[in-house]
Amino acid sequence: MFSNQSGSRRWTHFHSALQLAIQRSAHKWTFEDFAECFPLYVEEDKNGSSATFNSISEYIEAQNLRDLDKLFKEYNIQESIDSLHQIVTDAKDRKVNGTTGTDTWKDGLNPKVAVAARTVPVLTSEADGLRAMINEIENENRKLEKELEEKVQVTDEANERVVELLKRLDTVFEKWKEAPLDDIEAWTVQTAESLKPVLHS
Repeated sequence: MFSNQSGSRRWTHFHSALQLAIQRSAHKWTFEDFAECFPLYVEEDKNGSSATFNSISEYIEAQNLRDLDKLFKEYNIQESIDSLHQIVTDAKDRKVNGTTGTDTWKDGLNPKVAVAARTVPVLTSEADGLRAMINEIENENRKLEKELEEKVQVTDEANERVVELLKRLDTVFEKWKEAPLDDIEAWTVQTAESLKPVLHS
């Protein structure tokens, strides 16, 4: 809980100061304050009430530490403070070495200009990455579109073959309806009768 992961000196100091402030605020109320709130309980059970007071103080401290730890993780506080520390350290080093750049703070420098000097290259790099990703997606889309067109063409050809077969079936059926069914039936019976002796022999 409220883990102090290794980080910059600035983070360590911030973390320690905040932890100390939480401990002090959690234990700011004294046992006498507690006794004024619950005089009968304290009078009847001095040891039990003292243990209760300590438990409440420890719970308040632990709960505050848990809440802050959650906020630190949610907003990347340590990472931000470490980044700030690195920026300040780099600026001090540049000042000592006399290698201040055009984007370093100077009297009269517009803050927007200083921020833009740092952020524009990063944003440009991000934009280039997004453009490359968009090109990759577009290439993939073109490939999928081509595959889809080929599948549609194959499907259309299959549909045309099915339609042609159905037309032929319709033609055959129409011709079948025109055939002399009575003559065919008589011929079938006559052929069957003529084959009977052959089948028995």
